[in-house]
Amino acid sequence: MKRGFYTIMTAQFFSSLADNALFVAAIELLRQHHAPSWQAAALVPMFALFYVLLAPFVGAFADARPKGNVMFISNAIKVVGCVLMLVGVHPLLAYTLVGLGAAAYSPAKYGILTELLPPSQLVKANGWIEGLTIASIILGVLLGGQLVGPVIAPWLMGLHLPGIDTAAEVAIGMLVLVYALAAGFNLRIPHTGVTPRPMPRNPLVLLPDFWTCNLRLWRDRLGEISLSTTTLFWGVSGNLRYIVLAWASAALGYTTTQASALVGVVALGTAVGAVVASMRMRLDQATRVIPLGVAMGVLVVLMNFITNVWVAAPFLVLLGALGGFLVVPMNALLQHRGHNLMGAGRSIAVQNFNEQACILALGALYSFSTGMGLSAFAAITIFGLLVAACMMAIGAWHKRNLRDHPHELERLLEIARRDDLHG
Repeated sequence: MKRGFYTIMTAQFFSSLADNALFVAAIELLRQHHAPSWQAAALVPMFALFYVLLAPFVGAFADARPKGNVMFISNAIKVVGCVLMLVGVHPLLAYTLVGLGAAAYSPAKYGILTELLPPSQLVKANGWIEGLTIASIILGVLLGGQLVGPVIAPWLMGLHLPGIDTAAEVAIGMLVLVYALAAGFNLRIPHTGVTPRPMPRNPLVLLPDFWTCNLRLWRDRLGEISLSTTTLFWGVSGNLRYIVLAWASAALGYTTTQASALVGVVALGTAVGAVVASMRMRLDQATRVIPLGVAMGVLVVLMNFITNVWVAAPFLVLLGALGGFLVVPMNALLQHRGHNLMGAGRSIAVQNFNEQACILALGALYSFSTGMGLSAFAAITIFGLLVAACMMAIGAWHKRNLRDHPHELERLLEIARRDDLHG
């Protein structure tokens, strides 16, 4: 691997680490302000908002200037969001701005790999990104929990930093430094020599092409199944961070610091499931994992009956592992179909749009449920049943395709089987 690749990976790790730690700190900040519980749940959809609104444009923006520069600007936006929290702007609004930075960051971090590395190293490079992302989730939620916890927070508050009076505020202040560290590595990312493609004078001309690509993937017999599955998975996973925190507080009486460790347990299980799937599953077998999505929804409901941490920890590992085993083959199938239908770049933009829209919709539903007075247990039950029902519908959809379009599906699966063996 080229030296610049490791600089990119380091910058990505610290940026993602701060994202996940900031989520925990923002929840604690809302709790310290005695905000209603629906506002903490709303952090998830608010973070996803700009991913959805700007999906047709962020890819073109990333291509319009050097990718390292785009990543630096994105981290700078995240720093501004943190500072706004510290000066009294409502955490939901400030966290939305952090989501804007993340939305701009995403296409740049993937796009620069194709500019820097030869095709033969792309699979390995994406493996590095996914591995570091999972590590940053685990370490990020743990870091956020410790920064607001009873051990580190009092020591940091003893530094008497100006304008910082609470554990959540001192945690956010420390995370500004982590984002700044990531931005520093962004500045050290080498230019790849690829000529930037300027943004069109009228950005709205990007909308028809994006919409055409979206429809093309949804109308493909395998694309529609893999896209709907990964969309639902990331919608669940994106909200599961908060659901586990809320459940741990209600069922186990945990503080934010204690509950953050359980979020890391789910991510650990996801990593295990992903590794096992990568070793055992083939591209043409991806649709066989659909029943695991139904099982995920049922397990979310069963969380309500757990009151002991020694049962909770292995249970959450299992929940995460099912998700990891589900998403790896489905994501590979989706990338395969997207590459064949429209190219990798447009496919990633469509995938990001749909997945973040699902995070936003499910997060809004969960936030609305808690805002209407439903207990955490009732909201979790509704959430889990909805997931199970949607996965059952996706399974029925695929069976109908097999029945009504057997020759088309056989041809597409043969293409996947051939590419899997020879690609």
